[in-house]
Amino acid sequence: MPDARFRYRSEAQSRIGSSTAGALDSAARRGLDLVVAAVGLLLVAPLLALIALLVRVTSPGSVLFRQQRVGRGMVPFHLLKFRTMVADAPSRGPAITVGADPRVTPVGALLRRTKLDELPQLVNVLKGDMSLVGPRPEVPAYVALYGEAERRIFTVRPGITDPSSLFYHDESAVLAGYPDPERAYREVVLPHKIALSLAYVDTRSVWTDVALLVRTALRLLAPTRFARVHPAAGTRP
Repeated sequence: MPDARFRYRSEAQSRIGSSTAGALDSAARRGLDLVVAAVGLLLVAPLLALIALLVRVTSPGSVLFRQQRVGRGMVPFHLLKFRTMVADAPSRGPAITVGADPRVTPVGALLRRTKLDELPQLVNVLKGDMSLVGPRPEVPAYVALYGEAERRIFTVRPGITDPSSLFYHDESAVLAGYPDPERAYREVVLPHKIALSLAYVDTRSVWTDVALLVRTALRLLAPTRFARVHPAAGTRP
């Protein structure tokens, strides 16, 4: 009987310790998000204003592009980006961008290449819709393809960067190598991105998030040095 009580007490203490560690990790991650997003927005405010002006004067339409994505708990939210396409782009093609997509504006092409179009998502981070690091959020149409086990991704906030976004930093060029890019995204790229995101969810911590932020910064600063080799078109990663 004493052994049974001891085991029960040990298991209870272990559960409490694990729950406390998880709460501390979550609080630390949210604190990191708030500090980096707030400071980042202040530091890049002049750049944001310049980009907004360039988007406005070079192409008719709104400065920001808002698109519904699926977030934590499968709750929809509006992801923010600087608009990089013509105003009626959604009615002129698929949700994915392939190769030299004619819907992309000249300024938009530069913003996409440098990832500066993603900067408004710091606002999403401040609002709590997103985290700095987390699985990249998808549109509802693609989320409908997820299986029950794959929806474990939605137990955490989506992020601006994650392992899949680093691997598929040149996703548009990768998809251009397939005869049917939309099908390739559904059947090849998306399943691989989901697998990478699930692996991240299973192993994530504040320290892995910091490491991913460093890798993302290096990827932006030296894109050719940190390039990934993608599988040939028609094969699975």
